[in-house]
Amino acid sequence: MSTTTGQRPMRADARRNYERLLAEAKVSFREHGADASLEEIARRAGVGIGTLYRHFPTRLALQEAVYRDEMDQLAAKAYELAETAPPEEGLAAWILTISEYACRKRGLTQTLKAVIDLHSETFIRCHEDIERAAGTVLTRAQEAGTARPDLRPRDVLRLAHALSVASERAPEDTELLLSFIMDGLRPRP
Repeated sequence: MSTTTGQRPMRADARRNYERLLAEAKVSFREHGADASLEEIARRAGVGIGTLYRHFPTRLALQEAVYRDEMDQLAAKAYELAETAPPEEGLAAWILTISEYACRKRGLTQTLKAVIDLHSETFIRCHEDIERAAGTVLTRAQEAGTARPDLRPRDVLRLAHALSVASERAPEDTELLLSFIMDGLRPRP
């Protein structure tokens, strides 16, 4: 992230403060919910509350930044897999990544979705970015002939969500369930 509000790049120390605040906010929101203490977030990040407010003028701005950062990381993983893994393996790895993220961060995600307007610019942008990322790994698999041509990126996201819900109850079955999903995604003869 090069800026928080304007076009000028952040100084190195400001960028470090921003990143520490974001990291601590993720932990605090996961542990304490949307009403986590901003003062405690600042303290744990090693900065004053004024520094927090310079980067994030409102609680919602901080919550949105955390959500954007989480979604950006998931999208980046899809693009990385699209460049480094064979198409079908990349698709499977990304479905597993999304599923594991949902299991690990369910509380954080639910907290953030509860406070971020589903029609807000942030939520819409994040949704579009994740769907585009899903489309990248899916299209590669479709072009390689290892994924059905009628699949859509949102189908991949729904299947990843389903895997996360099933994996919470039976984590030992995650790989087996993923193999069933991948079998179902392959083109029919």
